[in-house]
Amino acid sequence: MSDTKLWGARFRSPPDPALMRLSSSPPNHYRLAPYDLVSSQAHARELERAGLLTDAECATIVAALDAMRREVAAGTLAPVPGDEDVHTFLERVLVERLGPLGGKLRAGRSRNDQAANNLRLYLRYVARDIVAALLGLQEALVAQASQHVDTLAPGFTHLQPAQPIVFAHLLLAHAQAFARDADRMIDWDRRAARSPLGAAALAGSAIAVRPELSAGELGYDAPCENSIDAVGARDHVAELLFVTAMLGVNLSRLAEEIVFWSSRQFGFVELDDAFTTGSSIMPQKKNPDIAELTRGRSSRLIGALATMLVALKALPFSYNRDLAEDKQAAFEAIDSLTVVLPAMAGLVRTMRVQTEELARQSVAGFTLATEVADWLAKRGVPFATAHEITGALVRRCEELGVGLAEIGDADLVAVDHRLTPDLKASLTPEAAVAARIGYGGTAPVRVREQLDRLAARLDAQRRWTGSYGGPRG
Repeated sequence: MSDTKLWGARFRSPPDPALMRLSSSPPNHYRLAPYDLVSSQAHARELERAGLLTDAECATIVAALDAMRREVAAGTLAPVPGDEDVHTFLERVLVERLGPLGGKLRAGRSRNDQAANNLRLYLRYVARDIVAALLGLQEALVAQASQHVDTLAPGFTHLQPAQPIVFAHLLLAHAQAFARDADRMIDWDRRAARSPLGAAALAGSAIAVRPELSAGELGYDAPCENSIDAVGARDHVAELLFVTAMLGVNLSRLAEEIVFWSSRQFGFVELDDAFTTGSSIMPQKKNPDIAELTRGRSSRLIGALATMLVALKALPFSYNRDLAEDKQAAFEAIDSLTVVLPAMAGLVRTMRVQTEELARQSVAGFTLATEVADWLAKRGVPFATAHEITGALVRRCEELGVGLAEIGDADLVAVDHRLTPDLKASLTPEAAVAARIGYGGTAPVRVREQLDRLAARLDAQRRWTGSYGGPRG
């Protein structure tokens, strides 16, 4: 049991156990120990510059912290009951090993700037991991799309058959959303690359007066502009949680579609056995549990964002203990994505697309009706009139029990004299998708261009994940 506390000298009685149970950090907070240790090394060098440590003392402290970091990584150094938080844990060990010299390290800093800095360093590091895992999912979508640039499929609005598309175009719609999520994370990091160290409790430090040096050492672009903001703001956490929540929503949308696609009623894809589960009572079942678990896990990502925003909404500057909720919310989001993203990448990568069924359904539900209206409009018929004529043609096809491409020439003219037999050349799904040649359209030539542009975008994301110059956990 540890009796070490970083506060309490002015108190006449010890803290009540109920207070300590509430005040003490949960076990998962100790994942920040490597970041606290490397930041403490930077702070030791700041104290050396300030003249509070000799060269030899600084070297001794830095070496001790380095040894502690190796032991934490190996799992041979861990907190004990009574350690209130990661700061208490690490200072206790340092003082046990170095005696009074270990106690010198606290000068010129506060748990306020330490806590803000530790989480910021951790998030900047794991943001790269999240984007790397997201790249795996984007690459799986791209790989599938590359095989299905010419695969006809039904496109939907309101979950009703709407127009023919190529299946690659639908897969890439999801890939585009995920690419924006990755870009948001990269853009977030630009704003997060400011060091809170040197802010101390709130007013700045009278000892650590070269925070720009420790900022550079820790991979930041610069120190925070305002010491009060440095310790009291958590919009960088809320912003990251928005990015992860948006990613969770986009994951849930893909998961929802995969649930549909893999159902007997849709029959668009068959999921690989390695990424499905069965039923404990119904032997025939093959369930899309990864998609369903992903859809459910998105609620945690949304909840983490809501937690952080609500915690911040009425806080006065600067530091308040409410801000400790930042870690729990961030860890919940990071841990969820760490397991969801590789599973979803595997699910997408291994699914088998049922091309014949997709082609069959590409024209079901009169999806070629827009081709009729467009054909009329190109021949000078006002589109409002063309819309009415096409609707009448659909009604006639329903009465006859045929598709648009199957209706007889006489029936065409009976609906409207402007519906001549040469219309039928446009009434194929191949013609429909080939006609959508505008930038971003579903024409195969445009989809191939989209694939090329997306590949370049993913290369840029990949370079970013390897460019981090800060400490690693």
